[in-house]
Amino acid sequence: MAKVIMQIGARRIVLMDSISYVDESDQGAFVVSGSHGGASSARYVLAVPLAGVVFNDAGIGKDNAGIAGLAMLDAQRIPALAVAYTSARIGDAADTWEHGIISACNVSAAVRGVRVGMAVREAAAWVLRESGFLTAAGAEDAAGKGGR
Repeated sequence: MAKVIMQIGARRIVLMDSISYVDESDQGAFVVSGSHGGASSARYVLAVPLAGVVFNDAGIGKDNAGIAGLAMLDAQRIPALAVAYTSARIGDAADTWEHGIISACNVSAAVRGVRVGMAVREAAAWVLRESGFLTAAGAEDAAGKGGR
């Protein structure tokens, strides 16, 4: 099940506990998932192109398997990020949005300003702003900094 938490023009930020829930109606959205960032998760995103996606690094694991999907998505210029498994519960997109701290990102995300150590909200704002979907004020709102 997916939950839209923010609408910015035609773009949406969508939470889904599993990336397997992504479908054609999510095309172009920025998706925050609770799934690991492995190759099998990336395949769902390749089938439904997104503005960006967040995964859990699941401890990264052997041969970087927990974040292997980030490179696959980079080949298609899709910004992909992973949060530290110690910062957000695996399988819980809302916790990832609220508490996730970026532990890895692909080049497509990095060129938009995403850095390791950022909060997910801030990283999402950078991806959407640098992709031309947010104004500076909208980016502050998405990052949870606007007027609060």
